[in-house]
Amino acid sequence: MDMSDKIASVKSRFLQFRDWEDRYKELIQIGKHLGTYPDDKRDEKFKVKGCQSQVWLYPEFKDGKVYFQADSDAVLVKGIIGVLVSVYSDSTPEEILSTKPEFLQELGITEHLSMNRSNGLAAMMKQIQLYALVFKSMGTSKA
Repeated sequence: MDMSDKIASVKSRFLQFRDWEDRYKELIQIGKHLGTYPDDKRDEKFKVKGCQSQVWLYPEFKDGKVYFQADSDAVLVKGIIGVLVSVYSDSTPEEILSTKPEFLQELGITEHLSMNRSNGLAAMMKQIQLYALVFKSMGTSKA
């Protein structure tokens, strides 16, 4: 599935709901279904700096694509990182770097976040793009 298909899938999932409360509940559901995060990757090296909550983001580069695993100790943030992982994981570094998170605004997610949560979202996106940039420039399989 290419990046535009993944974004279309996320949009169809959220745009079926008219109000923010239902979209909020959907974010929480996405967080609940986020895969199990490996305990050995739950350290400072993979912590996203700039988030009020604890957020871990582990990248893996395999066969020219970046794969992400993520977790958070806050249910809403776990849903947000879950959306980001569903869109950006299994993509090339070039696709990640060229796809801005404008779809989050279209979903109405960004307008309902507190200042701290908005800063955290920006930090998560920055970290995703930073990993993509590192993998693109190094062509390596380790973070």
